[in-house]
Amino acid sequence: MRRLLASLLLMVSACTTSTTPPPVTRAAATPIPSSATLPRGGLERVLGQNERSLIALFGKPDAALTEGTARKLQFVSGSCILDTYLYPKGAGAPVVTHVDARQPDGSPIDRVSCVGAIARRGGGK
Repeated sequence: MRRLLASLLLMVSACTTSTTPPPVTRAAATPIPSSATLPRGGLERVLGQNERSLIALFGKPDAALTEGTARKLQFVSGSCILDTYLYPKGAGAPVVTHVDARQPDGSPIDRVSCVGAIARRGGGK
């Protein structure tokens, strides 16, 4: 009985497919462009920026809150509300490390679209 069971297990295991991943193709090996080569139209316009840079891009913030060394600047347009969170990095001025965006009614909106809308409002490029 044990021989029969062992034989059945060997036959079943021989029928299973290999779990070896497929070889890497040339397209999969194409390098991803660095952020330095990406257009400056998305969140990279905001992330890492200090308060002065945000004001140059968006204009005067509609709200500014400080808690300890952290700072929140809020910018509002007719289509969205953008919250930028600045935290100190080393000895330099606080910089944006996180961005939230929402529509005026609180529903979600794409952060990049909101950055664009706020930049147009503030005259930023």
